[in-house]
Amino acid sequence: MELKVTRWKRYGHDRLYANLPEGTAVGWADVKTGDITVLVAEYRDNVIALLTDHIRNNPEPVAPQKTPRTPKVDGPPLLPPLTAADDLSANRPGESLLDKSGPGLIKRVVSQLLRRPAEWDSWRKGLAGERRVGAELNRLARHGWRVLHSIPLADNVDVDHLLIGPGGVFSINTKHHHKRAVWVGDDSVKVDHGKPAPYARKSRAEARRVGQVLERYCGFPVPVEPVLVFVGVTDLKVVATQLSVRVYKEREVAALAPLSGVLTAEQVEQVYSVARHRRAWRKA
Repeated sequence: MELKVTRWKRYGHDRLYANLPEGTAVGWADVKTGDITVLVAEYRDNVIALLTDHIRNNPEPVAPQKTPRTPKVDGPPLLPPLTAADDLSANRPGESLLDKSGPGLIKRVVSQLLRRPAEWDSWRKGLAGERRVGAELNRLARHGWRVLHSIPLADNVDVDHLLIGPGGVFSINTKHHHKRAVWVGDDSVKVDHGKPAPYARKSRAEARRVGQVLERYCGFPVPVEPVLVFVGVTDLKVVATQLSVRVYKEREVAALAPLSGVLTAEQVEQVYSVARHRRAWRKA
């Protein structure tokens, strides 16, 4: 079968991918080192021959002033068999918040009597926001999308929602600002013209972390886009130059449903199988 070679550069990597006619990657080569990774054993010989030839005939030097290395054939690291304890597909929207007990009853009552803002208010609003967005995302399943909620990363942080489908992968961060006006700039967000919050910058950083994990275990490029979803806002304005982060109200996330052409059905299932495995994220 004839394989097609495409070049891919991202996160400091420079790779040549060998793809089947319909686009499925069966192997790739690191242009800088000459190492070749075979993803599908059936095409091993063809992948090695094709990519070795492309590396040798590439106009850009693979390793200047160095002898090309003998191709090393390996594959992405393997995760252990999935167990119920490690399966994140059972997580409910806001699972990470549900794991926290929140302030005690007496503390909540005192704060209400004194009309002081309390940690409980933030916890309750965050949970409500993630539940509302999670319900909207779950409706996209009939369009071929997979959804995961509360993906735990290192350093006590989590990804609110992960949407995986034919249009790629979306790392979704939910913000609940009930009856507030929100302005979204290139890097920051202002609520009711208040102090800038680095929501957009953090969303991009989160998407990069997600992409690095998924590509490590999948062995092929996994485009991950950051998304900010605002719940309960009265007004949402986004600057025209904000092109790196998708911004929606909770009822607008359905706009992602028709997106396609990024991942094949097989790749969607492979990405989902990695993403649902808790151990994949332990050092992310």
